[in-house]
Amino acid sequence: MRQRGVRAQQREQTRQALLREGRRLFSGRGYGAVGLAEIVQAAGVTKGALYHHFTGKADLFRAVLEELQQEVGRRVAAAADAHDDPWSQLTAGCQEFLTATADPDIQRIVLVDGPAVLGWSQWRAMDEAASARHLADALTSLVDAGIIAPQPVAPLVHLLSGAMNEAALWLASSSDPEDLAHTRAALERLLKALRTG
Repeated sequence: MRQRGVRAQQREQTRQALLREGRRLFSGRGYGAVGLAEIVQAAGVTKGALYHHFTGKADLFRAVLEELQQEVGRRVAAAADAHDDPWSQLTAGCQEFLTATADPDIQRIVLVDGPAVLGWSQWRAMDEAASARHLADALTSLVDAGIIAPQPVAPLVHLLSGAMNEAALWLASSSDPEDLAHTRAALERLLKALRTG
């Protein structure tokens, strides 16, 4: 029994090493410039060990992207949870999304290579699963409370999500350090326009 636990722990350590080195290499040079042999060498494992956990490089990339989306989701949730009122939760969460996606590692993997490697449909489905539900819940609460005018929430979720993703993609290609502050201010104005009264 104890030996089985040790093996499970070793498998998890191997998986984590592959994810860690995959993230480092993919974010540093991009998916296309990184070879499978380089990943396993950096992780200190064999190709067989990689294939035990992932079907190949694309599957490892998908897992790294999923991990980063969850990381962004936790940051957004923590920023929102730091506030008591629903409006501040929405605005803080949206602003944290922009801040989080300004990280070059996240930009490269999640926004630039993600759609190219996985295809738009799969990337979009992962993006929706990672964040759209939380945004929909927040907007539904605001509509129910009368803070946002009564309206179908689904189109609003897609409009806001699309705007924030597009802004994050634009920031990924921007070289002006002030663009993040300008984008955050523009997002603030956009969100304020949704409020009733």
